[in-house]
Amino acid sequence: MTRGYAWLVFALSFGLLLSDYMSRQVLNAVFPLLKAEWVLSDAQLGSLSGIVALMVGVLTFPLSLLADRWGRVRSLVVAAVVWSLATLGCAVAASYGQMFLGRFMVGVGEAAYGSVGIAVVLSVFPARLRATLSGTFIAGGAFGSVLGVSIGGVVAQHLGWRWTFAVMGLFGLALAAVYGVVVTERKLASVVVGLGGAPDTRGPLRTLLPRLFSSVSVLCAYVGSGLQMFLAMALLAWMPSFLDRYYGLAPAKAGLAAGVFALITGIGMVGGGMVCDRLGRGNPPLKWTVAIVCSAGSLILLTAGFQLPPGALQLVLIAVGTLLSNATAGPAAAMVVSLTPAAVAATAMATLTLANSLLGLAPGPAVTGMLADHLGLDAALRVVPLVSLVAGLAFAVGRHHYDKGLAAATARPLRKTELRT
Repeated sequence: MTRGYAWLVFALSFGLLLSDYMSRQVLNAVFPLLKAEWVLSDAQLGSLSGIVALMVGVLTFPLSLLADRWGRVRSLVVAAVVWSLATLGCAVAASYGQMFLGRFMVGVGEAAYGSVGIAVVLSVFPARLRATLSGTFIAGGAFGSVLGVSIGGVVAQHLGWRWTFAVMGLFGLALAAVYGVVVTERKLASVVVGLGGAPDTRGPLRTLLPRLFSSVSVLCAYVGSGLQMFLAMALLAWMPSFLDRYYGLAPAKAGLAAGVFALITGIGMVGGGMVCDRLGRGNPPLKWTVAIVCSAGSLILLTAGFQLPPGALQLVLIAVGTLLSNATAGPAAAMVVSLTPAAVAATAMATLTLANSLLGLAPGPAVTGMLADHLGLDAALRVVPLVSLVAGLAFAVGRHHYDKGLAAATARPLRKTELRT
């Protein structure tokens, strides 16, 4: 019963993550319709997308910390209701300002879902599955993005752009209702006890929060993960343009082909986590080795691929490099969980999310674009994989200090009365 309930928790949490990214990315499918109906500039359209990412980046850490103290399940349900209602609000928006407000609230609702959701999932499974579950859960972002754009485009074509937001909002509300009934704090606590954990491991924040950065290893996990995210996001953002300019694909076909590369990225996240867990069962430091190999592989394959002229061989090398580009997501998340206190698991995931955002999600596409302005897009894409060299070095340093980091993570901080004695 415990095993079955744990997988049910995973399925519902993964479903809400899909809803999260579908609600976030559906806007991209209706850009042309909004531009034509409201006579919007490209900068205004970009702001409607960027405000969500901005709010996620600003609020992830504080809201995840609040969820650790207030209750993770309650926080997830409230978050899903907020972003779903905000998406429904976008469906009835009558102007750019109202749409901007709706997207602002979508960002507020989605801010902490990824970090809190993965903390809930990892808490009800054995430690040996952490990398697999982390990679699979994070890959839900890629899958949800593809679904959001694809379903949104179809719905908009047949029913109009307002129904695209309505469908996403109703889907999120339905899932939130089911989640609130099936998943409860009491049931989660019983599963954690069954796994040998404690239902309440909370301690003073002043002693727990510094341990989010208490070792060289955990810092290296943050940095390595963020830099590999830089590469993955640069590829996702610029692949449609690359296929358009160098393969002569029309925008629609280029977008569809780029969606295939996005799916490959998600598959790599799942596969990287599975390999990491299998190899690391008897020898945990091998999890770091998996991350190092993925970083080195993406560096070599993508650099070689973008050096070649357009053709089948180039696409194959780029596809395999893309597969490895973010396969480090699962291993990195598993490392962070093992190197930080369980009482602030959601906050630790928020810290990882913040590192991914600051080092990868935000600068990856932008820096690649600046390089493309000066060097050309093909040359820029040959340079960008070099970040994997630094990421691999970070993972190598983390592996070297792993034992010390693990000892620091498991050490119980002394109370003041103990220090006096």
